[in-house]
Amino acid sequence: MINITFPNGSIKQFKQFSTALEIAKTISNSLSKKVLVSKVNGELYDAMRPIPIDATLELLTFDDIDGQKTFWHSSAHVLAEALEQLFSGIKLGIGPSIETGFYYDIDFGEHKISDNDLDKIEQKMLQLAAQNNSFIRKEISKSDAIQHFTLKQDPYKLELLENLEDGNITFYQQGQFTDLCKGTHLPNTSYIKNIKLTTIAGAYWRGNEKNKQLTRIYGVSYPNAQLLQEYILRLEEAKKRDHRKLGLELGLFAFSDKVGAGLPLWLPKGTAVRQRLEDFLKNEQIKMGYLPVITPHIGKKELYITSGHYEKYGKDSFQPILTPDESEEFLLKPMNCPHHCEIYKTQPRSYRDLPLRLAEFGTVYRYEQSGELHGLTRVRGFTQDDAHIFCTAEQLESEFGKVIQLTQKVLSKLNFTEFTAQISLRDKENADKYIGSEENWIKSEQAIINSVQLYNLKTTTNLGEAAFYGPKLDFMVKDAIGRQWQLGTIQVDYNLPQRFGLEYTGNDNEKHCPIMIHRAPFGSIERFLGVLLEHCAGDLPLWLIPEQVIVLPISEKFNEYSQNIVNQLVSTNIRSLIDDRNEKIGRKIRDSELLKIPFMLIIGEQEIEKQQLSVRQRKIGIIGTFTFDDFVTFIHQQINQ
Repeated sequence: MINITFPNGSIKQFKQFSTALEIAKTISNSLSKKVLVSKVNGELYDAMRPIPIDATLELLTFDDIDGQKTFWHSSAHVLAEALEQLFSGIKLGIGPSIETGFYYDIDFGEHKISDNDLDKIEQKMLQLAAQNNSFIRKEISKSDAIQHFTLKQDPYKLELLENLEDGNITFYQQGQFTDLCKGTHLPNTSYIKNIKLTTIAGAYWRGNEKNKQLTRIYGVSYPNAQLLQEYILRLEEAKKRDHRKLGLELGLFAFSDKVGAGLPLWLPKGTAVRQRLEDFLKNEQIKMGYLPVITPHIGKKELYITSGHYEKYGKDSFQPILTPDESEEFLLKPMNCPHHCEIYKTQPRSYRDLPLRLAEFGTVYRYEQSGELHGLTRVRGFTQDDAHIFCTAEQLESEFGKVIQLTQKVLSKLNFTEFTAQISLRDKENADKYIGSEENWIKSEQAIINSVQLYNLKTTTNLGEAAFYGPKLDFMVKDAIGRQWQLGTIQVDYNLPQRFGLEYTGNDNEKHCPIMIHRAPFGSIERFLGVLLEHCAGDLPLWLIPEQVIVLPISEKFNEYSQNIVNQLVSTNIRSLIDDRNEKIGRKIRDSELLKIPFMLIIGEQEIEKQQLSVRQRKIGIIGTFTFDDFVTFIHQQINQ
């Protein structure tokens, strides 16, 4: 017998090698039908995998993120099985779950595939899923795995095997299909009843543009038809809210092939929106004692060698910039933090100077693969609302808490009301991914855990997602149609101050190394604005929107009066413009609605005679008549809400 401890603390005995599914059945049949995967001693475990020893056990359903990931991972395997049966001789790449759904990368060889094939593939997937084939986990030696994929003539799986250690390799089989896979998977294929393949795209093997471009098929699946239908509706809504489309329609930003992929051009309206966002945060930071700084867009290669960024990211970044001096090499700035460390070192520091909070809207550059670029949300040049707080160990949790408060204020101001704080910790089994001592990692991870408990944040924990220099807290924000985005981030770092030799004189008159907090409540201006546009479908908050009011004269003879109204509104800090085209008023109203201008003033004979403004609100219609002063008061009240 083995002892199983449940999340509520209760302990029950079961036969050794019982499975999570068998244990779920002893609780209730209805629960057992919902269980997709389990966690055994904190490790994801197939629901049909025998449990050999005493363990803690969590039973996960589709309501759990790991349950969804498992559902979609298994769906990716069924997709690959369907493709192998429909298109002979194809070669398989990888097929993971993603945030919403799954994909599989395929080398189709001589086969041609298009969107017209997706329905056929879906039907084949449903046919295979209905066969109720179990997902069978098999531990296999490296030599046997190599032999298997050599016989299949599958170069991509063989390449993946090169980096795997013997004794840690598993296959999963369902029906006649076998794949190299770590897991986890559903008990069987019959759970997958509702499938939608969404798009076909190109993807370089292993994300490297020097490798062959494969075909990536995206899809999603759900345990019931209603959830799938809701997803399809969200997908249609997402297309309407696409920030790339809205950015062009509203004249906010553009891209140019001549400038370069992933390098946005900010148009006048977009620049104004961006500057207002920056001004809002700058004002909040000044209240909290931040000191603004500015650093160059480039730095000597040695700077990033010292910080560790070159070792971790150098091969995937923009290549060094050479100068006439052959001994010099510069890099486009991938991070602001090394520069801020050098600012800290410009003068001796005492404990009385700490915490020192340095803030910069600093533009950084990272070479994202072209296939991964996406509007403003994935770019090669972006501006972080970056700040670095240098503090003592005693100040760490207090300063971390203040950043949590600031981030909450930012999200609230932009109407992001639903978010989860994701605690990203290191993967202790892959220690070579990180720098710094075990002691410092323990202290920094505990500081984050203590802070989120103090502020009673809704949290998840993600092992292996820490930055290479320290753990972090990421704010995972849900938008208006239920999608999750990573926006603000806070990170604790004991390591960079040590690498740069930073120190301060303590009250004991001894030298000490400060602790560093990295923080960016927006994350980056580009990504934040892209997400915000999709969240509000282009209807930006009144305080942020480019034009708050448009004046619409009914005919040309009212243009001069209308322009005077615009001038007066502008003098009261209300952003206004006039539509003085020789068009019918109905057309002007429709065009103003499309431009998403919140308030329209209709000016005709009656309005001039009565010295009143006829006010129309976007999506609502006429909301009344106002005197000029009353309208100004009304707008300022709306802005300050």
